[in-house]
Amino acid sequence: MRVIIVEDELHNYRLLKGMVEKLRPDWSILAGLDSVKETVDWLKSNPAPDLIFMDIQLTDGISFSVFDSVQVDSMVIFTTAYDEYALRAFQVNSIDYLLKPIKLEKLEQAIDKFENVLNVQRKSTESRPDYKELLEAIIRGERKYRKRFLISGATSYFKLDAEEIAWFYTENRITNAVTFKGKEYTINLTIEKLEEQLDPTQFFRTNRSTIVHINAIRKFENHFGGKLILRLIHPFDEPIMISRLKAAEFKEWMES
Repeated sequence: MRVIIVEDELHNYRLLKGMVEKLRPDWSILAGLDSVKETVDWLKSNPAPDLIFMDIQLTDGISFSVFDSVQVDSMVIFTTAYDEYALRAFQVNSIDYLLKPIKLEKLEQAIDKFENVLNVQRKSTESRPDYKELLEAIIRGERKYRKRFLISGATSYFKLDAEEIAWFYTENRITNAVTFKGKEYTINLTIEKLEEQLDPTQFFRTNRSTIVHINAIRKFENHFGGKLILRLIHPFDEPIMISRLKAAEFKEWMES
């Protein structure tokens, strides 16, 4: 694998470079770049690397400007001390992010994810993320919600679009996604993280263990104590309870 590192602090560059070389000694680190301009110039004059580790805030601006100036065909892992709101904005558009100070375990997980996604993309014609759209969304302060999940099969990986999922539920600390076709897949996220990442116009967290897509709802009924019972479309016969505290919020969500 051919890799570049975009980092404006020498200490952080050396630390990350050393960890990458430890985890993947056969990889080739082609360059260490420390600014938007230097990165743009390098990408314009060299073949695209397989992977870019990129800090968000560089000496001459935000690193998303790179994607506004040059076509980037490489996968990206962001390394950043950026706030959590921005992380949610670009999490679904990059391979992963690493929060500084970078830990070896987190780096290895990100590299594993990159290799898994690379294997999927080699078998797919799916396009790369639109970084220009991402930059515009960051500037406008808009949230970018999760659109898909990477699902691990017995021998391969595939993507599962969020719009295909009728509801999520957690059981024994394991989160599962149930599609409108009735298939179930394990999702490597807590229900709390899912609530943060899913589009709130399409998904509603009904209680501590379930999140429901609006198109999966058939009807809901009043229950004692101000609670509601949610009935899903066929073939999902399990009633879902909505607490009294969430009942008013749920009704407002259904009308919005």
